[in-house]
Order: sequence, then structure tokens, then C-alpha cells
Amino acid sequence: MASSIGNEKNVNPVLRISQLDALELNKALEQLVWSQFTSCFHGFKPGLLAHFEPEVKAFLWLILWRFTIYTKNATVGQAILNIQYKNNLSQTEKYQPLSKHQKLWYLIFTVGGRWLEERCYDLFSNRQLQSFCKIKHYINFGAGLLKLCELLNFLIFLQKGTFATLTERILGIRSVFCKPQSVRQVGFEYMNRELLWHGFAEFLIYLLPLINVQKLKLKISSCSLPITGLSSSENTLAARCKECSLCGEWPTMPHTIGCSHVFCYYCVKSNYLFDIYFTCPKCGSEVQSLQPLKYKIEMTELHA
Repeated sequence: MASSIGNEKNVNPVLRISQLDALELNKALEQLVWSQFTSCFHGFKPGLLAHFEPEVKAFLWLILWRFTIYTKNATVGQAILNIQYKNNLSQTEKYQPLSKHQKLWYLIFTVGGRWLEERCYDLFSNRQLQSFCKIKHYINFGAGLLKLCELLNFLIFLQKGTFATLTERILGIRSVFCKPQSVRQVGFEYMNRELLWHGFAEFLIYLLPLINVQKLKLKISSCSLPITGLSSSENTLAARCKECSLCGEWPTMPHTIGCSHVFCYYCVKSNYLFDIYFTCPKCGSEVQSLQPLKYKIEMTELHA
């Protein structure tokens, strides 16, 4: 990385949204690294990493810090967005990289702080002694105060656009562009196509739950295969109650809905629960009462 990027006055300020995007990219990277690491232990005994999870996470974040902040003065999210950290405590107008002390304190505040929070929660979660309860109360009070300071810092960041996190403000480091930003031209044709597609997708997401797909399929099947269009052998088979009018197979626990056709119990019950206005796909009769067939059908009659 170049040792300088020119005068600070010639460097465009980093947008607030770019700084927030960099933080979100960092969180996504950490989740990805952790998921990939835990997938290596799927074949081991469950809960193997549970007792050492804070330490393992701290070790992984230490490796990330070593190859990002320590060597490049930028996190992975910042590097993707052409951003890096600048030592804002320096008196010169030129770009100054972070000092070793700032990098070390950054490690302590980020990695060490998260490790301490997780480990303290494990240590005092199941302790019922009075001394431990007092310590837990003080830790909770300190954590709440720290969250309040982070909220105030975020409100100041929204107003001034610098120091997105409390750690950056305490250490005096700010985000600057590595290289001058070029304006990206986006054609209106592309933007209109994207807007049209997203609008159409949202319309489908809203419309599809309102369509009774099962009833529509039954209507189409009843129109395409009416009872009068069946052959004489198929009509005879249906009349002898040896065919489910929905699945076309030998009826399992045959039931009727009030018409002359027979259904498997699970076929007609599932369709009726899905649609209370269910009608017979053969004749269009509505469900009057779901009744079991009054006489027994033997499988041997199928081959008679």
C-alpha cells in the first residue's frame, strides 16, 4: 500500500453509507469464516467447541486482524469499497498510516472486548453466589453504559459523517479513500429494467398466496378429462369403486363425499382441509359429508 495518498484536502470524504456497508461486509465475513470453521467439526462429538467457543473465535479474529488491519490498514469490507484507515491524530496534512499502538489497541477493543463479553457471560450465567451476583451487576451496568456511548457516537456519526464506531473515535482513526473515486455511469435503460423486474417480483409474491392452486388444478383436470370422455372400461372401473377419482390408484380406506365417485381417505381429506369448497373433479359435486364406503372392496376383484 502506498505510504501516502496526497493531501487530505484533495481526498473526497467517505460517504456514511460506504462506512456502514464496510461494517456489514466485515460481519458477513466473520459469519462466513465461523461457519466454514465449524463445518470442519461436523463429524465430531456434538458440543465439542461449546466450551472453547470464545477462545476459538478470538483466535480466528486475531488471524483476520493480522492480515487486514495490521498489514493493510483496512478491513476486508473497507478494501472491497476502496477505503482504508488514516491516523487522524497526526499533525501533518498528508496521509499517515496507523501506528503500531493504534493497531494493537484496535485489536484489544474489538477482539478482546468481544472475547471478554462472551466469556464473562459464561462465567456468571450459572453463578448464584452473592459476590458473583454483584460482579455480574457491575458488568451488566458497564455493558449498558458502553452501548449507550455507542448509540451517542452513532448519532454524532450520522450528523458529521466521521468515526462510524466508538473504537474509531477513541483511537483517532478515520476512513478515507485509497484512490480518487470515479463517477460510475449507470444507464437509465438498465435501471428501468431492474425496477420493472423488482416490481413484477413483488407483485407475484403478493399475488401467489391468494391463488388456490390446488382448486385450479382440479378444475383444469375436470375440464380436460370429463366423465363423459372416459372409455366404457374406465367408467365401469369407477362405477365399481376400484379407482380413486383423485390419484387414479386403488382406493385406500375408500370414502365418498355424497356423489357416486370414490376417493382415498387421505386424498379427499387433505384436499378438503386445503380447500373447504372442494368439489369432485369428475362430476363437480361439492362435499356434503365425508363418509366411508359401506361395503368392502377386495383386491382380488380387480383381476376378476
